[in-house]
Amino acid sequence: MRANSATRARRKTGRRNPIATVALIAIGLGLTGGAYAAFNSTTASADTPAASEQAVHEGKKLFMANCATCHGLSAQGTDNGPSLVGVGAAAVDFQVGTGRMPMAMQGPQAEQKPVQFNDKETKELAAYVATLGPGPAIPDKSLLEANGNAAKGGELFRINCAMCHNVAGAGGALTEGKYAPPLKGVTPAHIYEAMVTGPQNMPVFSDMNITPQGKNDIITYLHYTYSHPSPGGADLGSFGPVTEGLFLWIFGLGSVVALTVWITAKSN
Repeated sequence: MRANSATRARRKTGRRNPIATVALIAIGLGLTGGAYAAFNSTTASADTPAASEQAVHEGKKLFMANCATCHGLSAQGTDNGPSLVGVGAAAVDFQVGTGRMPMAMQGPQAEQKPVQFNDKETKELAAYVATLGPGPAIPDKSLLEANGNAAKGGELFRINCAMCHNVAGAGGALTEGKYAPPLKGVTPAHIYEAMVTGPQNMPVFSDMNITPQGKNDIITYLHYTYSHPSPGGADLGSFGPVTEGLFLWIFGLGSVVALTVWITAKSN
């Protein structure tokens, strides 16, 4: 009897305190998050040299004069604009380089319009925002040459992008007044930056989702699509079978009806 009691006592004292379990989980999550942040920071800046202090200084002045009203004096975000801490230089280069920022007015999404800053000023703004926290860097030119595998890029595009942008990149409507813009005429740099930053309603495609070579393949596919004419004649905006069917109903069937009416009128 005494032996059983002693055994139970030893088992009881040997149990792990619940607080210790919570502490171990917290430590594990902290280490995992720190390693992930360090990896992202290294990846973001590996291909882009550090910006000069002068560029960062000029970018900060531009930010204070043009962006701080919505994004806050420290880019911490306000009710009128999100925080820019950690968005990276690529996000700024895309948003400002396509004219989406500064926004002309609030709406379902920022629309592309004529750019407000030249390339030098855009790069200075990007350099300043990049100092606020680690984020995707402006892609290296070697990833933007459209010299990848167009067939592989087409497969990746159809799997990941075609449901919004259309299989030919012609764009399409989304919900609540939002839309996926057409990709014809978009520079390779902005296509790459959109994939790594996820602007508007677009998801982020990190290097773990689509590798840098895969992104280059997608750019190659889009370049091939827009540089080669449609083998079937007029592409009707590349909007697919719905547009083609509507065209046949309106013009094809309409022509048959008009011809029938004309023949009947002549016979009378």
